[in-house]
Amino acid sequence: MKINRLVLAFVLFCVVVLSAGCGGTPTETNGFKAAIIDQLSLRQPNPEFVTQATTLLESLGLKVDLWQGSDITVDFYRKLPSMGYRFILLRVHSGTLLELGDNSSVVEMPYTYLFTAEKYTTTRYVTDQLSDKVSYAIMEEDTPEVFAVNSQFIRSAKGTFNNTFILSMGCESYRHDDLQQAFIAKGASTYIGWSDIVTLEHVDKVTLALLQDFCTGNMTIQQGVENVTAGYGVDPYFGSFLKFFPTDKGGLTLKEVLEQ
Repeated sequence: MKINRLVLAFVLFCVVVLSAGCGGTPTETNGFKAAIIDQLSLRQPNPEFVTQATTLLESLGLKVDLWQGSDITVDFYRKLPSMGYRFILLRVHSGTLLELGDNSSVVEMPYTYLFTAEKYTTTRYVTDQLSDKVSYAIMEEDTPEVFAVNSQFIRSAKGTFNNTFILSMGCESYRHDDLQQAFIAKGASTYIGWSDIVTLEHVDKVTLALLQDFCTGNMTIQQGVENVTAGYGVDPYFGSFLKFFPTDKGGLTLKEVLEQ
């Protein structure tokens, strides 16, 4: 069996800071569920981030489930659209595809991958690997390879999202158009991601501030993104910034998006 060997671009600093406070009075959102998917907890845990993000989402009336570390497998992503979440926070390594070309040259391909915490092997998910929906990825130097799934995998996953709001924290999660298009095609309503590589210190800090703007500040999607960009700037090392899709959701608050 021949498996195409693929390499995923990944640079993410392992600096963690504590960030914005939280609070607010819970409001009714029809018992909607939210998920915090924290694959980064495997090597870069930030329990304070998880606590604050959970409190902010609960302040909007959402019931929050936490998935961490070894929970995050290929099959977890496969069933994710069918799990009934209206809000998903992906604290997950991600990256674009690099393929080795002639003379060992590296060519960037317009495909974005979400990392799992599942150790890579050529003998699992063979059909997915042969169809280029699943590949291997490296979280850090001198660490085992793990499986990663791409936008085509998301499109083929079980079930559909229910107008789900996706907040993707990983590197290059909105560098190309494939990942947000896949989530929207699968039934998500709104997608926010990063234009390029982003450092962990910056992304944790900005994400908490953005959640505070959405959950307790009652800002619209566009206002929240613009506010945290003005307050924290672009990533200090890579210049990456937040983007949202589709643009016609920019004038809605998170609560309004959830109630659609």
